[in-house]
Amino acid sequence: MTKRCIILKKSWYGSAFLLLSISLVLVLSGCSSKGDAAASSGADSGKPKTLKIKIADINTNPTFRVALDKGIFAKHGIDAEIVNFGTPAEGVNALFIKQVDVAFGADFPVLNAVAKGQYSIIASAGQATDQAAAVWKLYVKNDIKSAADLKGKNLSFMRGTFLPYLWDEYLKEQGIALSDVTLTGQGAFDEAFIALKQGDVDAAWFSGSAMTGKLAALEGVHELTDMSQTPVRLGMGLVAGNAFVQANPDGIGQFLAAVDEASAYAQEHPGEVADLMFKEVKQPKEATLKDLPVNPWKVGFTQAAYDSLAGQKKYMVDTGIIEQDFDLDSKLDLEPLRKALPDKVTYTK
Repeated sequence: MTKRCIILKKSWYGSAFLLLSISLVLVLSGCSSKGDAAASSGADSGKPKTLKIKIADINTNPTFRVALDKGIFAKHGIDAEIVNFGTPAEGVNALFIKQVDVAFGADFPVLNAVAKGQYSIIASAGQATDQAAAVWKLYVKNDIKSAADLKGKNLSFMRGTFLPYLWDEYLKEQGIALSDVTLTGQGAFDEAFIALKQGDVDAAWFSGSAMTGKLAALEGVHELTDMSQTPVRLGMGLVAGNAFVQANPDGIGQFLAAVDEASAYAQEHPGEVADLMFKEVKQPKEATLKDLPVNPWKVGFTQAAYDSLAGQKKYMVDTGIIEQDFDLDSKLDLEPLRKALPDKVTYTK
């Protein structure tokens, strides 16, 4: 009787051990299966892996907000955070302290960034057209009737932007040297507006219907000209740190694809964009509706984009703004763009 009990106990322990072993195998198999499924939700299933990106932006630009609000970033695997600045140049400068991962700006601040170190231009975003140039308006005090009257005056510019170059080119055409005027830097359009209103400066360039609408209603000033009447055309580019691009080439490509999709969406749904901009930054809806068609984002990189950068770089080197010249092609990292939007890259070395 005792011997039979011992045999039964051994049999029970054996069965329990066998069941435990099977359970462990099933659990481990389940973990492995789950791991494989997680991996396949990335590259294997065609869905992009999620990439967190901090994006420098300004209150008058709707493109990134559209991509975020309409789920376009999420669709492309981008977990985006928008960080606001007074000007695009301030956003570009934020790259240097790693406050943002990607920034945009005119050729001037973008070139200033890539000249300083390990940063690359990953796409162009704007077209250097007459229509886009006409958006930039020169407002002056009423006693300034012509460009000749600017001699001896105090002229505003946005620090870190292309505006000193615009002033130089415009005044040169009018036979006025930079040494004949005083240039005073401001940090944002609102600051320049107040300075012009108070008489601290005599003239300033502005862009955007919301701001020019305020200027049109301001007593004592009037519009003298716009940038389309000058030789300057404004390119715009997207810039990021080399390490960030090299670590996330597919993610950068998806980011650019999302921006391209959002820019097209914005042009096709102006009413929605106007509502969004009013909701988020209180920009008047009529201002958004005026600005959208004349300043569309065009993600890509063309020969015209390269020529715009090259021309601006020459000016910056010649005037000492960029102390050390560099090879522009070495500052282009277009592979993520070419992979994501191959038809949008028409520039070749």
